[in-house]
Amino acid sequence: MAPPSALTAHLTSTAVANSIAENNYTERQSVIESTAPIDAPKLAELDPFKLKVTITKTPRQFHADASKIQWGKTDVSTDHWITAKWSETEGWTAPELKPYGPISLWPTASCLHYATECFEGMKAYRGVDGSLRIFRPTKNTARMLVSSTRIALPSFSPSALEELIKILLATDGPKWLPKSGSFLYIRPTLIGTGGALGVHKPTEAMLFIVLAQFPVLYEKPMKLLASREDSIRAWPGGFGFAKVGANYGPSLMAQKEAQARGYDQILWLFDKSCQVTEAGASNFFVIWKNKDTGRIELVTAPLDDKIILDGVTRRSVLELARDRLTCPTGDIQGLDIVERKYTMMDLVDAAKEDRLLETFAAGTAFFISSVTRIHFRGEDISPKQTNGKYTSLLRGWLKDIMYGEESHEWAVQVSETGFKVDNSAAEKEIDQMAEKLRQMKANPAFAAALQKVQAEI
Repeated sequence: MAPPSALTAHLTSTAVANSIAENNYTERQSVIESTAPIDAPKLAELDPFKLKVTITKTPRQFHADASKIQWGKTDVSTDHWITAKWSETEGWTAPELKPYGPISLWPTASCLHYATECFEGMKAYRGVDGSLRIFRPTKNTARMLVSSTRIALPSFSPSALEELIKILLATDGPKWLPKSGSFLYIRPTLIGTGGALGVHKPTEAMLFIVLAQFPVLYEKPMKLLASREDSIRAWPGGFGFAKVGANYGPSLMAQKEAQARGYDQILWLFDKSCQVTEAGASNFFVIWKNKDTGRIELVTAPLDDKIILDGVTRRSVLELARDRLTCPTGDIQGLDIVERKYTMMDLVDAAKEDRLLETFAAGTAFFISSVTRIHFRGEDISPKQTNGKYTSLLRGWLKDIMYGEESHEWAVQVSETGFKVDNSAAEKEIDQMAEKLRQMKANPAFAAALQKVQAEI
Protein backbone atom coordinates (compact mmCIF):
# COMPACT_ATOMS: atom_id res chain seq x y z
CA MET A 1 0.00 0.00 0.00
CA ALA A 2 1.46 3.32 -0.99
CA PRO A 3 1.89 5.79 1.89
CA PRO A 4 -0.45 8.76 2.18
CA SER A 5 0.59 11.82 0.24
CA ALA A 6 2.30 14.65 2.06
CA LEU A 7 -0.01 16.47 4.43
CA THR A 8 0.18 19.97 5.77
CA ALA A 9 1.68 20.44 9.21
CA HIS A 10 -1.62 21.21 10.89
CA LEU A 11 -2.63 17.54 10.81
CA THR A 12 -0.43 16.85 13.82
CA SER A 13 -0.48 20.21 15.54
CA THR A 14 -2.17 20.73 18.88
CA ALA A 15 -4.82 23.01 17.47
CA VAL A 16 -7.88 21.45 15.82
CA ALA A 17 -9.75 22.87 12.86
CA ASN A 18 -12.77 24.11 14.77
CA SER A 19 -14.10 27.02 12.79
CA ILE A 20 -15.26 27.23 9.17
CA ALA A 21 -15.78 30.57 7.47
CA GLU A 22 -19.40 30.55 6.28
CA ASN A 23 -18.69 32.06 2.89
CA ASN A 24 -15.55 30.26 1.75
CA TYR A 25 -15.22 27.13 3.92
CA THR A 26 -11.63 28.05 4.74
CA GLU A 27 -10.15 25.72 7.34
CA ARG A 28 -8.61 27.68 10.22
CA GLN A 29 -6.63 26.79 13.27
CA SER A 30 -8.06 28.04 16.54
CA VAL A 31 -7.30 27.63 20.19
CA ILE A 32 -10.15 25.81 21.92
CA GLU A 33 -10.87 27.32 25.32
CA SER A 34 -11.22 24.70 27.99
CA THR A 35 -11.64 24.39 31.73
CA ALA A 36 -9.53 21.22 31.75
CA PRO A 37 -6.33 21.31 33.85
CA ILE A 38 -3.13 22.39 32.13
CA ASP A 39 -1.55 18.94 32.51
CA ALA A 40 -4.54 17.16 30.92
CA PRO A 41 -3.39 14.56 28.34
CA LYS A 42 -3.58 15.60 24.73
CA LEU A 43 -6.22 13.74 22.72
CA ALA A 44 -5.04 11.92 19.60
CA GLU A 45 -6.00 13.52 16.31
CA LEU A 46 -7.30 11.80 13.20
CA ASP A 47 -4.07 10.79 11.45
CA PRO A 48 -3.92 9.11 7.99
CA PHE A 49 -0.24 8.27 8.55
CA LYS A 50 -1.31 5.71 11.18
CA LEU A 51 -3.57 3.86 8.75
CA LYS A 52 -3.71 0.07 9.14
CA VAL A 53 -4.46 -1.92 5.97
CA THR A 54 -6.14 -5.32 5.60
CA ILE A 55 -6.95 -6.39 2.03
CA THR A 56 -10.06 -8.49 1.38
CA LYS A 57 -9.78 -12.19 0.62
CA THR A 58 -13.31 -12.40 -0.80
CA PRO A 59 -13.75 -9.69 -3.46
CA ARG A 60 -17.26 -8.31 -4.03
CA GLN A 61 -19.07 -8.42 -7.37
CA PHE A 62 -18.62 -5.46 -9.70
CA HIS A 63 -21.72 -4.41 -11.67
CA ALA A 64 -20.59 -3.50 -15.17
CA ASP A 65 -23.95 -1.89 -16.02
CA ALA A 66 -24.69 0.77 -13.40
CA SER A 67 -28.02 1.57 -15.06
CA LYS A 68 -29.43 -1.67 -13.65
CA ILE A 69 -28.65 -0.68 -10.06
CA GLN A 70 -31.82 0.08 -8.09
CA TRP A 71 -31.13 3.33 -6.28
CA GLY A 72 -31.80 2.96 -2.57
CA LYS A 73 -32.46 -0.79 -2.85
CA THR A 74 -29.24 -2.45 -4.01
CA ASP A 75 -26.06 -2.57 -1.90
CA VAL A 76 -23.23 -2.09 -4.38
CA SER A 77 -20.50 -0.95 -2.02
CA THR A 78 -16.89 -1.61 -3.02
CA ASP A 79 -14.48 -4.15 -1.51
CA HIS A 80 -13.10 -2.00 1.30
CA TRP A 81 -14.04 0.76 3.70
CA ILE A 82 -12.16 2.92 6.17
CA THR A 83 -13.07 3.26 9.85
CA ALA A 84 -11.71 5.21 12.81
CA LYS A 85 -13.02 5.32 16.37
CA TRP A 86 -13.01 8.23 18.82
CA SER A 87 -13.49 8.54 22.57
CA GLU A 88 -13.58 11.58 24.81
CA THR A 89 -10.69 10.21 26.90
CA GLU A 90 -8.32 9.06 24.12
CA GLY A 91 -9.28 10.94 20.98
CA TRP A 92 -8.95 9.21 17.60
CA THR A 93 -7.63 5.68 17.15
CA ALA A 94 -5.53 4.68 14.15
CA PRO A 95 -7.79 4.48 11.07
CA GLU A 96 -8.23 1.10 9.37
CA LEU A 97 -8.75 0.19 5.73
CA LYS A 98 -10.37 -3.25 5.76
CA PRO A 99 -12.86 -5.48 3.93
CA TYR A 100 -16.35 -3.99 3.71
CA GLY A 101 -18.65 -5.44 6.35
CA PRO A 102 -21.27 -4.80 9.04
CA ILE A 103 -20.96 -2.48 12.05
CA SER A 104 -21.19 -3.76 15.60
CA LEU A 105 -23.25 -1.38 17.79
CA TRP A 106 -24.82 -1.53 21.22
CA PRO A 107 -28.63 -1.29 21.05
CA THR A 108 -28.33 1.85 23.18
CA ALA A 109 -25.85 3.59 20.84
CA SER A 110 -26.31 7.36 20.75
CA CYS A 111 -26.88 7.49 16.97
CA LEU A 112 -29.85 5.12 17.25
CA HIS A 113 -31.67 7.18 19.88
CA TYR A 114 -30.59 10.81 19.58
CA ALA A 115 -29.76 11.23 15.87
CA THR A 116 -26.06 11.90 16.48
CA GLU A 117 -25.19 11.18 12.87
CA CYS A 118 -23.88 13.24 9.98
CA PHE A 119 -22.50 12.46 6.54
CA GLU A 120 -21.33 13.82 3.21
CA GLY A 121 -22.17 12.98 -0.38
CA MET A 122 -19.35 13.15 -2.93
CA LYS A 123 -18.40 11.53 -6.23
CA ALA A 124 -15.23 10.27 -7.85
CA TYR A 125 -15.01 10.46 -11.66
CA ARG A 126 -13.06 8.47 -14.25
CA GLY A 127 -11.94 11.12 -16.70
CA VAL A 128 -11.69 10.96 -20.47
CA ASP A 129 -7.91 10.74 -20.01
CA GLY A 130 -8.23 7.73 -17.71
CA SER A 131 -7.39 9.68 -14.55
CA LEU A 132 -9.39 9.43 -11.33
CA ARG A 133 -10.69 12.74 -9.97
CA ILE A 134 -12.77 14.03 -7.07
CA PHE A 135 -14.67 17.30 -7.26
CA ARG A 136 -13.85 20.05 -4.73
CA PRO A 137 -13.25 17.65 -1.81
CA THR A 138 -12.13 20.40 0.56
CA LYS A 139 -15.65 21.85 0.47
CA ASN A 140 -17.27 18.56 1.48
CA THR A 141 -14.82 17.71 4.25
CA ALA A 142 -15.07 21.21 5.71
CA ARG A 143 -18.87 21.07 5.61
CA MET A 144 -18.79 17.71 7.38
CA LEU A 145 -16.90 19.36 10.25
CA VAL A 146 -19.66 21.97 10.45
CA SER A 147 -22.29 19.20 10.56
CA SER A 148 -20.37 17.20 13.16
CA THR A 149 -19.93 20.04 15.61
CA ARG A 150 -23.59 21.08 15.16
CA ILE A 151 -24.70 17.80 16.76
CA ALA A 152 -21.92 17.59 19.40
CA LEU A 153 -19.85 14.95 17.61
CA PRO A 154 -16.03 15.24 17.70
CA SER A 155 -14.01 17.60 15.57
CA PHE A 156 -11.31 16.48 13.14
CA SER A 157 -9.04 17.93 10.51
CA PRO A 158 -10.92 18.13 7.18
CA SER A 159 -7.59 17.59 5.42
CA ALA A 160 -7.11 14.29 7.27
CA LEU A 161 -10.56 13.14 6.18
CA GLU A 162 -9.81 14.14 2.58
CA GLU A 163 -6.58 12.13 2.67
CA LEU A 164 -8.38 9.02 3.92
CA ILE A 165 -10.95 9.37 1.13
CA LYS A 166 -8.12 9.53 -1.42
CA ILE A 167 -6.48 6.40 0.02
CA LEU A 168 -9.72 4.41 -0.20
CA LEU A 169 -10.25 5.61 -3.79
CA ALA A 170 -6.64 4.75 -4.66
CA THR A 171 -7.27 1.20 -3.42
CA ASP A 172 -10.71 0.40 -4.89
CA GLY A 173 -10.81 2.85 -7.80
CA PRO A 174 -9.00 0.73 -10.43
CA LYS A 175 -11.47 -2.16 -10.06
CA TRP A 176 -14.68 -0.27 -9.36
CA LEU A 177 -14.25 2.69 -11.72
CA PRO A 178 -12.67 1.20 -14.86
CA LYS A 179 -14.61 3.06 -17.55
CA SER A 180 -14.12 6.67 -18.64
CA GLY A 181 -17.22 8.78 -18.10
CA SER A 182 -18.36 6.84 -15.03
CA PHE A 183 -18.35 7.69 -11.32
CA LEU A 184 -18.43 6.26 -7.79
CA TYR A 185 -20.41 7.68 -4.90
CA ILE A 186 -18.43 8.54 -1.74
CA ARG A 187 -20.13 8.53 1.66
CA PRO A 188 -18.07 9.66 4.69
CA THR A 189 -20.17 9.24 7.85
CA LEU A 190 -19.72 10.02 11.55
CA ILE A 191 -21.96 8.47 14.22
CA GLY A 192 -22.21 8.56 18.00
CA THR A 193 -21.59 5.04 19.34
CA GLY A 194 -21.55 5.44 23.12
CA GLY A 195 -23.73 2.77 24.72
CA ALA A 196 -25.07 4.64 27.77
CA LEU A 197 -28.63 5.91 27.46
CA GLY A 198 -29.13 9.57 28.23
CA VAL A 199 -29.41 12.84 26.34
CA HIS A 200 -25.83 14.09 26.50
CA LYS A 201 -22.86 14.83 24.28
CA PRO A 202 -21.56 11.56 22.75
CA THR A 203 -18.58 10.09 24.60
CA GLU A 204 -17.68 7.73 21.75
CA ALA A 205 -17.97 7.99 17.99
CA MET A 206 -17.06 6.20 14.79
CA LEU A 207 -16.03 7.66 11.46
CA PHE A 208 -16.36 5.51 8.36
CA ILE A 209 -15.99 6.00 4.62
CA VAL A 210 -17.64 3.79 2.00
CA LEU A 211 -17.71 3.87 -1.79
CA ALA A 212 -20.61 2.62 -3.88
CA GLN A 213 -21.74 2.30 -7.47
CA PHE A 214 -24.59 4.63 -8.27
CA PRO A 215 -26.98 5.04 -11.23
CA VAL A 216 -27.10 8.25 -13.25
CA LEU A 217 -30.11 10.23 -11.97
CA TYR A 218 -30.02 13.51 -13.88
CA GLU A 219 -30.83 12.34 -17.41
CA LYS A 220 -34.56 12.27 -16.67
CA PRO A 221 -36.17 15.70 -16.05
CA MET A 222 -37.86 16.12 -12.68
CA LYS A 223 -41.42 16.94 -11.67
CA LEU A 224 -41.90 18.53 -8.24
CA LEU A 225 -44.80 18.63 -5.80
CA ALA A 226 -44.82 21.73 -3.57
CA SER A 227 -44.98 20.85 0.13
CA ARG A 228 -48.23 21.26 2.06
CA GLU A 229 -48.82 24.01 4.62
CA ASP A 230 -48.50 21.51 7.50
CA SER A 231 -45.10 20.24 6.31
CA ILE A 232 -41.69 21.86 6.75
CA ARG A 233 -38.13 20.74 6.12
CA ALA A 234 -36.08 23.26 8.10
CA TRP A 235 -36.45 26.46 10.10
CA PRO A 236 -34.24 29.39 11.26
CA GLY A 237 -32.07 28.43 14.21
CA GLY A 238 -32.38 24.74 13.37
CA PHE A 239 -30.00 22.49 11.46
CA GLY A 240 -31.11 22.73 7.82
CA PHE A 241 -27.63 24.00 6.92
CA ALA A 242 -25.98 20.82 8.26
CA LYS A 243 -25.94 17.44 6.51
CA VAL A 244 -27.34 15.40 9.38
CA GLY A 245 -29.61 12.35 9.26
CA ALA A 246 -32.34 14.18 11.18
CA ASN A 247 -32.88 16.39 8.11
CA TYR A 248 -33.88 13.44 5.95
CA GLY A 249 -35.92 10.87 7.88
CA PRO A 250 -38.84 13.23 8.63
CA SER A 251 -39.05 14.18 4.95
CA LEU A 252 -39.53 10.64 3.63
CA MET A 253 -43.31 10.47 4.08
CA ALA A 254 -43.74 13.64 2.02
CA GLN A 255 -41.40 12.24 -0.64
CA LYS A 256 -43.37 8.97 -0.71
CA GLU A 257 -46.59 10.95 -1.22
CA ALA A 258 -45.02 12.90 -4.06
CA GLN A 259 -43.87 9.74 -5.83
CA ALA A 260 -47.28 8.09 -5.34
CA ARG A 261 -48.81 11.06 -7.14
CA GLY A 262 -46.39 10.82 -10.05
CA TYR A 263 -43.80 13.40 -8.95
CA ASP A 264 -40.09 12.87 -8.33
CA GLN A 265 -39.42 15.08 -5.33
CA ILE A 266 -40.93 17.60 -2.92
CA LEU A 267 -40.32 21.31 -3.48
CA TRP A 268 -39.95 22.47 0.11
CA LEU A 269 -41.66 25.73 1.05
CA PHE A 270 -41.21 27.74 4.23
CA ASP A 271 -43.52 30.06 6.16
CA LYS A 272 -47.06 31.15 5.24
CA SER A 273 -45.55 33.23 2.47
CA CYS A 274 -44.48 29.93 0.78
CA GLN A 275 -40.82 30.81 0.40
CA VAL A 276 -39.09 28.44 -2.01
CA THR A 277 -36.17 26.60 -0.37
CA GLU A 278 -35.00 23.21 -1.70
CA ALA A 279 -36.07 20.46 -4.10
CA GLY A 280 -35.91 17.21 -2.17
CA ALA A 281 -32.31 17.05 -0.95
CA SER A 282 -31.10 19.36 -3.72
CA ASN A 283 -30.80 23.11 -4.10
CA PHE A 284 -33.32 24.74 -6.46
CA PHE A 285 -32.73 27.39 -9.15
CA VAL A 286 -34.98 29.45 -11.41
CA ILE A 287 -34.11 31.48 -14.48
CA TRP A 288 -36.65 34.20 -15.23
CA LYS A 289 -37.06 37.71 -16.53
CA ASN A 290 -37.23 40.29 -13.76
CA LYS A 291 -40.66 41.90 -13.81
CA ASP A 292 -39.32 45.40 -13.21
CA THR A 293 -36.06 45.48 -15.16
CA GLY A 294 -36.75 42.94 -17.89
CA ARG A 295 -33.29 41.46 -17.32
CA ILE A 296 -32.76 37.70 -17.11
CA GLU A 297 -31.87 36.45 -13.63
CA LEU A 298 -30.53 33.22 -12.17
CA VAL A 299 -32.17 33.06 -8.73
CA THR A 300 -31.75 30.73 -5.77
CA ALA A 301 -32.63 30.94 -2.08
CA PRO A 302 -30.00 32.56 0.20
CA LEU A 303 -28.08 30.96 3.05
CA ASP A 304 -28.77 33.76 5.56
CA ASP A 305 -31.32 31.94 7.75
CA LYS A 306 -29.32 28.68 7.71
CA ILE A 307 -32.29 26.66 6.48
CA ILE A 308 -30.61 25.97 3.12
CA LEU A 309 -27.77 23.48 2.69
CA ASP A 310 -24.68 25.17 1.28
CA GLY A 311 -24.40 22.64 -1.51
CA VAL A 312 -21.10 22.20 -3.31
CA THR A 313 -22.90 21.94 -6.65
CA ARG A 314 -24.94 25.02 -5.72
CA ARG A 315 -21.78 26.95 -4.93
CA SER A 316 -20.15 25.80 -8.16
CA VAL A 317 -23.17 26.78 -10.28
CA LEU A 318 -23.15 30.27 -8.78
CA GLU A 319 -19.41 30.71 -9.24
CA LEU A 320 -19.45 29.50 -12.85
CA ALA A 321 -22.46 31.67 -13.67
CA ARG A 322 -20.82 34.76 -12.19
CA ASP A 323 -17.63 34.02 -14.09
CA ARG A 324 -19.11 33.00 -17.46
CA LEU A 325 -22.71 34.11 -17.82
CA THR A 326 -22.94 37.70 -16.62
CA CYS A 327 -21.85 39.12 -19.99
CA PRO A 328 -23.62 38.37 -23.27
CA THR A 329 -21.81 35.91 -25.57
CA GLY A 330 -23.10 35.23 -29.09
CA ASP A 331 -26.79 34.37 -28.77
CA ILE A 332 -26.52 33.98 -24.98
CA GLN A 333 -27.84 36.92 -22.97
CA GLY A 334 -25.99 37.83 -19.81
CA LEU A 335 -27.55 36.85 -16.47
CA ASP A 336 -27.89 38.68 -13.16
CA ILE A 337 -26.93 36.24 -10.41
CA VAL A 338 -29.23 36.67 -7.42
CA GLU A 339 -29.39 34.96 -4.01
CA ARG A 340 -32.60 36.12 -2.36
CA LYS A 341 -35.88 34.99 -0.86
CA TYR A 342 -38.73 34.43 -3.30
CA THR A 343 -42.10 32.70 -3.07
CA MET A 344 -44.30 30.33 -5.00
CA MET A 345 -46.51 33.31 -5.80
CA ASP A 346 -43.51 34.87 -7.56
CA LEU A 347 -43.13 31.67 -9.58
CA VAL A 348 -46.85 31.55 -10.41
CA ASP A 349 -46.80 35.18 -11.59
CA ALA A 350 -43.66 34.61 -13.68
CA ALA A 351 -45.23 31.57 -15.37
CA LYS A 352 -48.51 33.40 -16.09
CA GLU A 353 -46.61 36.38 -17.51
CA ASP A 354 -44.42 34.14 -19.67
CA ARG A 355 -41.28 35.19 -17.76
CA LEU A 356 -40.34 31.80 -16.24
CA LEU A 357 -37.66 30.48 -18.60
CA GLU A 358 -35.95 27.52 -16.88
CA THR A 359 -35.94 25.68 -13.54
CA PHE A 360 -33.49 23.06 -12.27
CA ALA A 361 -32.31 21.23 -9.16
CA ALA A 362 -28.62 20.98 -8.28
CA GLY A 363 -26.92 18.52 -5.93
CA THR A 364 -24.42 15.67 -5.77
CA ALA A 365 -26.87 12.80 -6.36
CA PHE A 366 -29.04 14.34 -9.09
CA PHE A 367 -26.27 16.66 -10.35
CA ILE A 368 -28.13 19.26 -12.46
CA SER A 369 -31.62 18.06 -13.32
CA SER A 370 -34.08 20.13 -15.30
CA VAL A 371 -37.46 20.64 -13.62
CA THR A 372 -40.30 20.55 -16.12
CA ARG A 373 -43.34 20.93 -13.84
CA ILE A 374 -44.21 22.08 -10.32
CA HIS A 375 -47.60 21.35 -8.75
CA PHE A 376 -48.74 23.96 -6.25
CA ARG A 377 -52.15 24.10 -4.56
CA GLY A 378 -53.98 22.41 -7.44
CA GLU A 379 -52.13 24.27 -10.19
CA ASP A 380 -49.31 23.14 -12.49
CA ILE A 381 -46.47 25.55 -13.21
CA SER A 382 -44.02 24.93 -16.06
CA PRO A 383 -41.05 26.90 -17.40
CA LYS A 384 -40.95 27.84 -21.06
CA GLN A 385 -37.94 25.62 -21.77
CA THR A 386 -37.09 22.01 -20.92
CA ASN A 387 -33.31 21.47 -20.71
CA GLY A 388 -32.92 25.16 -21.47
CA LYS A 389 -29.74 26.68 -22.82
CA TYR A 390 -28.50 28.06 -19.48
CA THR A 391 -29.15 24.80 -17.62
CA SER A 392 -27.44 22.85 -20.39
CA LEU A 393 -24.43 25.18 -20.39
CA LEU A 394 -23.94 24.92 -16.62
CA ARG A 395 -24.36 21.14 -16.66
CA GLY A 396 -21.92 20.81 -19.54
CA TRP A 397 -19.26 23.01 -17.95
CA LEU A 398 -19.41 21.10 -14.68
CA LYS A 399 -19.25 17.72 -16.43
CA ASP A 400 -16.24 18.86 -18.46
CA ILE A 401 -14.43 19.81 -15.24
CA MET A 402 -15.39 16.61 -13.42
CA TYR A 403 -14.34 14.31 -16.24
CA GLY A 404 -11.18 16.18 -17.25
CA GLU A 405 -12.41 17.66 -20.52
CA GLU A 406 -11.48 21.02 -19.02
CA SER A 407 -8.43 21.42 -16.80
CA HIS A 408 -9.61 23.09 -13.59
CA GLU A 409 -8.49 23.39 -9.97
CA TRP A 410 -11.85 22.05 -8.76
CA ALA A 411 -11.03 18.57 -10.12
CA VAL A 412 -8.43 16.93 -7.85
CA GLN A 413 -6.59 13.94 -9.33
CA VAL A 414 -6.03 10.81 -7.22
CA SER A 415 -3.03 8.53 -7.78
CA GLU A 416 -4.16 4.90 -7.83
CA THR A 417 -2.60 1.77 -6.33
CA GLY A 418 -5.32 -0.89 -6.54
CA PHE A 419 -5.18 -4.08 -4.50
CA LYS A 420 -4.25 -7.71 -5.03
CA VAL A 421 -6.06 -10.60 -3.37
CA ASP A 422 -3.84 -13.17 -1.66
CA ASN A 423 -5.18 -16.25 -3.49
CA SER A 424 -2.91 -18.67 -1.65
CA ALA A 425 -4.44 -17.71 1.68
CA ALA A 426 -7.91 -18.04 0.18
CA GLU A 427 -7.14 -21.52 -1.16
CA LYS A 428 -5.86 -22.58 2.25
CA GLU A 429 -9.09 -21.41 3.88
CA ILE A 430 -11.13 -23.27 1.25
CA ASP A 431 -9.23 -26.48 1.99
CA GLN A 432 -9.83 -26.04 5.72
CA MET A 433 -13.54 -25.42 5.18
CA ALA A 434 -13.78 -28.47 2.90
CA GLU A 435 -12.28 -30.67 5.62
CA LYS A 436 -14.77 -29.30 8.18
CA LEU A 437 -17.65 -30.09 5.81
CA ARG A 438 -16.40 -33.67 5.38
CA GLN A 439 -16.41 -34.07 9.14
CA MET A 440 -19.88 -32.53 9.49
CA LYS A 441 -21.27 -34.81 6.77
CA ALA A 442 -21.03 -37.74 9.17
CA ASN A 443 -23.64 -36.09 11.42
CA PRO A 444 -27.22 -37.42 10.78
CA ALA A 445 -28.56 -33.84 10.86
CA PHE A 446 -26.23 -32.69 8.09
CA ALA A 447 -28.60 -33.31 5.14
CA ALA A 448 -31.52 -31.44 6.78
CA ALA A 449 -29.27 -28.55 7.86
CA LEU A 450 -27.78 -28.25 4.36
CA GLN A 451 -31.25 -28.16 2.80
CA LYS A 452 -32.28 -25.39 5.22
CA VAL A 453 -29.20 -23.28 4.45
CA GLN A 454 -29.65 -23.70 0.68
CA ALA A 455 -33.25 -22.49 1.00
CA GLU A 456 -32.04 -19.37 2.84
CA ILE A 457 -29.39 -18.66 0.20
